[in-house]
Amino acid sequence: MVEGQHTTGDDASAQAATRQYYDEFAARYDDKRGGRVPGGYHDLLDELEMGFLEPYARGGEVLEVGCGTGLLMQRMEAFAERVTGLDLSPGMLEKARERGLDVVEGTATALPFADQSFDVACSFKVLAHVDDLGAALHEMVRVSRRWVVAEFYNPYSLRTLVKRYGPAGAISDRTNESAVHTRYDAPDDVRRLLPPEATIVAQRGVRILTPVAGALRWPIAGTLFREAERRLCDGPLARFGGFWIAAIRIDR
Repeated sequence: MVEGQHTTGDDASAQAATRQYYDEFAARYDDKRGGRVPGGYHDLLDELEMGFLEPYARGGEVLEVGCGTGLLMQRMEAFAERVTGLDLSPGMLEKARERGLDVVEGTATALPFADQSFDVACSFKVLAHVDDLGAALHEMVRVSRRWVVAEFYNPYSLRTLVKRYGPAGAISDRTNESAVHTRYDAPDDVRRLLPPEATIVAQRGVRILTPVAGALRWPIAGTLFREAERRLCDGPLARFGGFWIAAIRIDR
């Protein structure tokens, strides 16, 4: 743990529940990712996320907070000098180590790294499951020299509407997504949580128009949705993406 931080009983209980959830999820996490589903939803998300990250991380030392099984780390290795991953889940980390990746176990709110250890700290689809988001953002800023690139679940999006009224997705034969803590943070809420030396300078919206993940497999419509997502992700509608990504500059 980072000096000066502590974990309360409630924090420890929440972390244990999240760890158990992702340990269970690890068994099938890769099933629809990494090119395993032609025209797949997750591959489009990965493409748009990594395309946004690359200009900030090219040639640098990168930390991914919540690296999971390491699929995004493998993509980062194509443009970063060094990539390190951190995850709460031993089950996820086992899969990442099988890929030969440099990963460590830890939590987003107490990163086990010295100040300014990396050029960039990034996180995708993870901060939505961290109860103390402010602490996680402060930690990512602390360990970064230049940039934080962070993704949030956006309450002002079509995806959130579908998630709120649709069935929860299954992660195993006995557990679905409702079993893990999930939060939704609007862009203005994220700005208020950042430390004073951190400023949002760019954004990207992912899944702006796609109604459900399976829509990308629909004949013709799937192609249109993919093209629309690529064209709209950096425009005025970015702030309505189901996944909202911010590039955060650090000025010390």
